[in-house]
Amino acid sequence: MSDAVSGCTRPRTTVTEAEVEALVHGICFKTGPPRLLGVEVEWLVQEPRAPRLPVSPERLRAMYTALRAVPLRSALTVEPGGQLELSSLPAASLMECVGSVSADLDAVRAVLRQDGLALVGLGHAPWHTPRRYLRQPRYDAMEACLDRTGPGGRFMMRASASVQVCVDAGHEEPGPLGHVRRWWLAHQLGAVLVAAFANSPLADGRPTGWRSTRQLRWTQIGPCRAGGPPLDSDPRGAWTRHVLEAPVMCVRREDGPWEVPERLTFREWIRGRAPGPPTREDLDYHLTTLFPPVRPRGHLELRMIDAQPGDDGWMVPLAVTAALFDDAEATETAYRAVKPLAERTLGLPAPHNPLYRDAARLALTDPELREAATVCFTAALAALPRLGATAQVRDAVAAYLERYVLRGRCPADDLLDTPDGASRGPHGRETRP
Repeated sequence: MSDAVSGCTRPRTTVTEAEVEALVHGICFKTGPPRLLGVEVEWLVQEPRAPRLPVSPERLRAMYTALRAVPLRSALTVEPGGQLELSSLPAASLMECVGSVSADLDAVRAVLRQDGLALVGLGHAPWHTPRRYLRQPRYDAMEACLDRTGPGGRFMMRASASVQVCVDAGHEEPGPLGHVRRWWLAHQLGAVLVAAFANSPLADGRPTGWRSTRQLRWTQIGPCRAGGPPLDSDPRGAWTRHVLEAPVMCVRREDGPWEVPERLTFREWIRGRAPGPPTREDLDYHLTTLFPPVRPRGHLELRMIDAQPGDDGWMVPLAVTAALFDDAEATETAYRAVKPLAERTLGLPAPHNPLYRDAARLALTDPELREAATVCFTAALAALPRLGATAQVRDAVAAYLERYVLRGRCPADDLLDTPDGASRGPHGRETRP
């Protein structure tokens, strides 16, 4: 959803339904031994001395101009509301990923400090909804499209931030590290990750009644745009059908505003319900406009985790998720822990099912989610030495387990205990204007 996504491209070659199915199979699910890991960290940008006031577009523009000159290994992008995102390169190990992103964040923070700004780890802006910072045809079209389902889309574009963990799809063959099991696990474990890392209980300065308001916003966008397909034994087929039946967000133009069609699926576009057949490039773009909690992009992109408090809070969901997906023993433990939760989905796709709603609203005050989280975090902690995690990472996960999971709490509860907690610094020190 960032400004790194390109606009129209050439050459343009039309696609048929059969070609779409073949391309989606090949593009979205690349199987093999799990060996690579990645993370995308989004942050709100605030003025620490006056966190309730919006940062002006002029300051944001100057900040991003300065950051473009900083050499980084991660891709630096900006979200529509001015949020900052760093996307790591695929890493061969957990510690390679942690080290690379940590170094980049240090460099980014040094630039921000020069202008009196800071990165803040919250899943949803607590005091106000930022104005849209990016004014481009892509975001004009996105906003027009999402407005049709209510205000949730604008909140998502302008006010949300997350930690997105990327893991390999897995083996072609069955088993704990096979792509069918990992696809299923990503969706069921996703509810536990929503609950354990919920960190967005406020909007417009008031509690919303949801510990993850960010997850609520995604739900409000609707199942076609921000939902996953039904889970079955054929992830490729299910995702392909979802892609073809999903509404087209926009038809890109070289000049002028992009068209925002009404109730046009990609399958209908192929069948001639809009002028000009879609191309391979249109398919590639269409895939970027779908925002399920687990998005297959050759790897699996887990998108359900709120941005975390503290300079290094993002490391915990990265480490826990990596351990539960890439260590065979931890994977099997997590599978057994979340399997009973599947009944609570009522067979409905995530996140538009009761399990995800309870995770976003109740978090770990829900006894079953708390129990599953305890088992999963404990298994992840035991697996981290096998993944080569340093004492710093292991200690961070152990501290999180003790402070939150074992107590049935999440970072959102800290903010609810102290409603002005969102104005506190990264280490809990209050910052005043």
